[in-house]
Amino acid sequence: MLSPEELERYARHIVLREVGGPGQQALRRARVLVIGAGGLGAPVLLYLAAAGVGTLGVIDDDVVSLSNLQRQVIHATPDLGRAKVESAAAAIDRLNPHVKIATHSGRLTAANALPLFSDYDIIADGSDNFATRYLSSDACFFAKRPLVTAAVGTFDGTLTTIRAHERGKDGKPNPTYRCLFPEPPPPGTVPACSEAGVLGALVGVLGSMLALEVIREIVGFGEGLVGRLLMVDARAMRFETLNYGWDETNPLNGTNPTIKDLSGHA
Repeated sequence: MLSPEELERYARHIVLREVGGPGQQALRRARVLVIGAGGLGAPVLLYLAAAGVGTLGVIDDDVVSLSNLQRQVIHATPDLGRAKVESAAAAIDRLNPHVKIATHSGRLTAANALPLFSDYDIIADGSDNFATRYLSSDACFFAKRPLVTAAVGTFDGTLTTIRAHERGKDGKPNPTYRCLFPEPPPPGTVPACSEAGVLGALVGVLGSMLALEVIREIVGFGEGLVGRLLMVDARAMRFETLNYGWDETNPLNGTNPTIKDLSGHA
């Protein structure tokens, strides 16, 4: 049961017909792992904590630097030099002491992904590189966990949900990340944000939408983003949705899968 303090804290959720008391209880029971405590992970962690997600895990191997503070709003100037997972945990605790926090200091790897994912109900990927995105999506397939994943460029961003371990209403397997993006771009073709730059508020928009999609997945309202890629163009302030489906030739859950485990990831 929610305590009187929690009832007041989450009152604006509870009066929503689509959430209500049962939805808030579902949020309280949920365990969500956030990959990355940077530009995308910062709003994800803050809004999931504010929403009352019972357990939040965060994995990151970086420390807070001054150039992070233009967009990574969970950290502040006094946190410079501090491990991002520690800084994020402190901010979450200040925001909502009802949330349990699990910090995982280090990188997501092929060795730790499956045991780590098995401890959570849903994975939110806010990483900043293709290797981690492909690893997290493949690991979610083998761990049978839903994945909500976002990415940003200089003035654009994308968001989608992957449930490749399940089948859709048509009986076909749900699409994988590899159905959408069969191969990562060649190394060096996509510059890092330290070289190309990134609009701070755009990262906040995509991170907030990532948090919203996680909440929708937990509570179970609305039309999810499985098989749909939401694209944001900050220059034109335009939102578009691309539908994509299962590719039977994909190597993960296609008709002749070649990816049997995570050994292909460095």
